[in-house]
Amino acid sequence: MLTDWLLPILLFGALALMLIGATRRVLAWRAGRNEPVAVMAGLMAMPRRYLVDLHHVVQRDRFIANTHVATAGGFVAALALALVVHGFGVDSSILNGLMLLSAAGMFVGACCVAWRRRNPPSRLSRGPWMRLPKSLLVFSTSLFLITLMTADWFPAGLVGWVFSALLLIGLALGLTEMLVGMGWGGPMKHAFAGALHLAFHRRPQRFGGGRSTGLKPLNLTDSTLGVAKPSDFAWNQLLGFDACVQCGRCEAVCPAFAAGQPLNPKKLIQDMVVGLSGGTDAGYHGSAYPGKPVGEAKGNPGQVIVDGLVSAETLWSCTTCRACVEECPMMIEHVDAIVDMRRFLTQERGETPGAGVQVLDNLIATDNPGGLDPARRFDWATDLNLPLIADAGKADVLFWISDGAFDQRSQRILRAFVSVMRAANVDFAVLGNDECDSGDVARRLGDDATFQRLARHNIELLSRYKFNRIVTTDPHAFHVLANEYGDFGGHYRVQHHSMFINELMEQGQLNLQPKAPGRVTYHDPCYLGRYNGEYESPRSVLRTLGIEVQEMTRSGYRSRCCGGGGGAPITDIPGEHRIADMRMDDARAVEAETIAVACQQCTAMLEGVVEPRPQIKDLAELVSEALVTEERA
Repeated sequence: MLTDWLLPILLFGALALMLIGATRRVLAWRAGRNEPVAVMAGLMAMPRRYLVDLHHVVQRDRFIANTHVATAGGFVAALALALVVHGFGVDSSILNGLMLLSAAGMFVGACCVAWRRRNPPSRLSRGPWMRLPKSLLVFSTSLFLITLMTADWFPAGLVGWVFSALLLIGLALGLTEMLVGMGWGGPMKHAFAGALHLAFHRRPQRFGGGRSTGLKPLNLTDSTLGVAKPSDFAWNQLLGFDACVQCGRCEAVCPAFAAGQPLNPKKLIQDMVVGLSGGTDAGYHGSAYPGKPVGEAKGNPGQVIVDGLVSAETLWSCTTCRACVEECPMMIEHVDAIVDMRRFLTQERGETPGAGVQVLDNLIATDNPGGLDPARRFDWATDLNLPLIADAGKADVLFWISDGAFDQRSQRILRAFVSVMRAANVDFAVLGNDECDSGDVARRLGDDATFQRLARHNIELLSRYKFNRIVTTDPHAFHVLANEYGDFGGHYRVQHHSMFINELMEQGQLNLQPKAPGRVTYHDPCYLGRYNGEYESPRSVLRTLGIEVQEMTRSGYRSRCCGGGGGAPITDIPGEHRIADMRMDDARAVEAETIAVACQQCTAMLEGVVEPRPQIKDLAELVSEALVTEERA
């Protein structure tokens, strides 16, 4: 029979071509900067990471999750069984039966993929991806029928060499897409690269329910600071780019893309793949960067990225909100890549746009982004008689003021939080004028040298005193103190004020008389929510105040950014809309009268929206207004 000798050739030939292509791809990844990984531990952990951690994200879209299980699971099982039965000639009715079930499962999944692709949402790439359902259907159908033939379960009168040849052609076409394309760059490339990406992920702490969001420290002795060209990325970052499945979930949640700024995180990752492989973006079939055509970008592993592959405006449009990272079913780290490239533009070329250069100069000269007199950092509290830790020497709580100290609106939040702590008889102290900027904005703008200087200064300052925890009203300071200072020896217990206030409430340390502030919604700050996983404490505080939160459509881990992170207001890349205006529209959609916030930056961005709009209240202000004190009694 024709299939007896040709079928093994097709199977092993396709497998050999896949391995050749895969080897070329691995060599391309390895052209990147060396980064050590736990090889055996990663490979052993890969099944759990794929079946549990990855699907935890995929299952947010249950239809696609179930489709993926049927299609991918059916393909892997069917191919493995085909190699045993048809490749090595193992004659077993049990194996044949299992192969038929696997092929049938794959066929059902392929039908779902085809249905999804009938009228695909704009976020899904087209081009070669549109032929994928057909390839899946052809492969599963051909393998199913061939298995029936070789197992003699097919009506003998229907089997002829023409029919056999047609099935073998169909199987060959399917194998070309599924196996050869997996190694040589077709739509199935993500299956091979994605599996290895999970094994050698740059942030293995993200698996098993963990969290890893702090930026990696830059080695300031490197010959090139930051990433100039694709080969400057760590090799497993390049691997991560190749794992992109072009589903466009990152595109759908990106605030910059929605605002019409020249950033699409999916396109950015595909441009990095172009740089890795060499060539142009002419083969890209997804949504472009807003306002920028497709087909003009080109690059190679040794070419500077912003010299033709990606515009600097694209990199500066990012608010670093991590919505793309949180939503990515392949756990790709878009923000790391963007900041790495910003580091080159800022530290090697001095090309920080907008007011970025002035802000960085201010941080160097005055240790605050506004360039204000450091000796006036504590002026906002002259009438509060706050205890200085330099005088007390120790305290239970070190209140980290952050740069809200120089902003009148933020000062009201700080004063409200002080009133809450005093009402609860908290043993706290402040650094006063000795406090310096945490370095967050310098790091997001790509100036890791300034960030590291500020971090080391603050760590040395904090080492002089004894305290049990640091509490701050600034999620950005909270993040860097908790997650990024550790790389430089600063290990602290850090709490955001929403967490601390919730703790005080649970312990019954606050005497409250809740007021009715009207219809309230809550805006999740990116650096509190997606960066640190804190969604419940602010809502618990509001519930204790008797407030029923009217959740916006975009809330929790899918909250829309206010537009204030990552230095975005400083670089000020133009778009069609303001991100803060879009967020305010989300609040208007639930008819909110008040937006509860937990970040000074969010307060500033949302209050910058033209009225009429809901009023903006920080959690500390809402709690302070509900306090029952002896004076009021």
